[in-house]
Amino acid sequence: MKKLPIIKIDPWLAPFADDLARRAAAYAKTRAALIGEGDSLSDFANGHRYFGIHPTADGWVYREWAPGAEKMYFTGDFNGWDIYKNPMTRLDGGVFEVHLRGRDALRIGQKVQAIVVREGNVMRRVPTYATRVVQDPNTYRWCAEVDDTLWDGFAWTDGDFKPAATPIIYECHIGMAQQEGAVGSYRAFTENILPRIKRGGYNTVQIMAVMEHPYYGSFGYQVSSFFAASSRYGTARELKELINTAHGMGLTVLLDVVHSHAVKNEGDGLNRFDGTDYQFFHAGARGNHPAWDTKLFDYGKHEVLHFLLSNLKFWLEAFHFDGFRFDGVTSMLYRDHALGHAFTDYSQYFSDNTDLDAVTYLTLANDLVHALKPRAVTVAEDMSGMPGMCLPIAQGGIGFDYRLSMGVPDLWIKLLKEYADEDWDLDRLWWELTTRRPKEKNIGYSESHDQALVGDKTIMFRLCDANMYTGMRKDSGDAVIDRGVALHKLIRLITATLGGEGYLNFMGNEFGHPEWIDFPREGNGWSYHYCRRQWHLVEDDTLRYGQLGAFDRAMIALLRRERLLTKKAVYGAVHNERKILTYTKGALAFAFNFHPTQSYESVFIPVTAPGEYRAVLTSDDAAFGGFDRVDTAYRYTAAEDTDGRLGFTAYLPSRTAAVFKRV
Repeated sequence: MKKLPIIKIDPWLAPFADDLARRAAAYAKTRAALIGEGDSLSDFANGHRYFGIHPTADGWVYREWAPGAEKMYFTGDFNGWDIYKNPMTRLDGGVFEVHLRGRDALRIGQKVQAIVVREGNVMRRVPTYATRVVQDPNTYRWCAEVDDTLWDGFAWTDGDFKPAATPIIYECHIGMAQQEGAVGSYRAFTENILPRIKRGGYNTVQIMAVMEHPYYGSFGYQVSSFFAASSRYGTARELKELINTAHGMGLTVLLDVVHSHAVKNEGDGLNRFDGTDYQFFHAGARGNHPAWDTKLFDYGKHEVLHFLLSNLKFWLEAFHFDGFRFDGVTSMLYRDHALGHAFTDYSQYFSDNTDLDAVTYLTLANDLVHALKPRAVTVAEDMSGMPGMCLPIAQGGIGFDYRLSMGVPDLWIKLLKEYADEDWDLDRLWWELTTRRPKEKNIGYSESHDQALVGDKTIMFRLCDANMYTGMRKDSGDAVIDRGVALHKLIRLITATLGGEGYLNFMGNEFGHPEWIDFPREGNGWSYHYCRRQWHLVEDDTLRYGQLGAFDRAMIALLRRERLLTKKAVYGAVHNERKILTYTKGALAFAFNFHPTQSYESVFIPVTAPGEYRAVLTSDDAAFGGFDRVDTAYRYTAAEDTDGRLGFTAYLPSRTAAVFKRV
């Protein structure tokens, strides 16, 4: 058997050649079974064009896959909610359909439901392919609305748009992106937040909580209607306007897609849609996630693959998303969902615990997405480090473009919680920031929405805590705030330049947004106070938030101007006792002094070419909340030291980072 290229890329995988071959064979076999001969995966993934509610030449048709149902009916405003007036016909393969004659038989905006009968039980259901779902304000029951998302004739103007080759991601949530204590809208985000993202220098917007979810506090991760853009924020047309506007501004737009699990709700979700627990999900205990209290898809069923792959195509085609961040990939990959696993050796990736059906689905998903949009971006949220996750399928990989560097924020939390500043292990930090699987790309980040949720703390809030309420004025002279401002900049700069081939920030964290995110719930009196972004803080010239925001803009500009995320970092030196770390990347030299009190007169800065150098970015700049202790006009002449290393010596103050470039 010919060895897959992945083994040449990573020779440590040689003992698992048979496992990798089985992985590749399972994908090839399933792909062939799905599409048959002569067709494409794209042609297969058209469930949204067949199932659901669609106009016909002489009326309307509604189709549903419900193999466990004995009978089905279609009801709603159009028939006075008479649940038995419009019976559906059972076709082969457990498909039901009903035709309504006349174009006026249904109207856009009318509320509808499916009625499923099984074993004497009459159950109300939201159609699985519904593209708009709303909650009745009186009964609180969720219903579908007849919707024209697929054929509304939206005037797209983004035909020439090309997604960013190197994503610098602004992760965001539409509902909590506003200043007021309320649910934000697609339109307000378009008008108010997209310009902020553009000004900040980010080139990619990653939107979470778009897929419809009944419980707002789930952060969008307990999806009920997979084809519906959440009606909380407005209409599908307004979401299209958001994406079209973003493209016009040069911004790539990614959807945070949730195919790892689904809400367990029955009336408004997929659970027991046809009266069985095994239609979309694994039967019995295997169909329940023990930590998330959600339902788990059976990726071994071709009908489930049809549903999920069609879902990806739908979001790409109907809304022009440029790719996806796949949530919960680690949970998908392993039968025990990797709960309590450390993944200390390769054998754990190829044991009986690995869900080969899930691996196959993820490979098919990447195959489809990149076939539909060759420049699409796919990002895997995988903390396990599954080998080949971000290698091409032809090389034996799973096909993602990037994996989130999930160990990096975990390390920052550990350092901040458990170690005094002077005890940080910079060798360990370098290893965590730079170690990746060969030829696999990562998205680096110091914190995302995960670290901002109630029960946890953002980096800035962890650094400063209650002092943020009293000490963030520029004239406060608060030493706790001085430390927090300094380390916030160092943490973000070293993460952005070392942590990956892409970069991610959660909205507001770039300027040290205070407090946490707490969605309205019974425990907080259903308050929106912590479920918003306090944009006024970064715009108040008397506060230090603006200084952090200014540093972030300068840092992002440097990443883009020097194309730093495409370049490999070269180790300079780590002096743990002095808390000094240096390295080069491209034409730039980086020097970090993490020591809380000690400044150094002559730190050796390694460079890659002779000449004169000056500081082009320093965290100690007064405009960024520093003390102006680094002279950005001074020119340093590179020369060889006694060990034959090329570089120069420079003054490096405590808790300061400086970036140097040849003049």
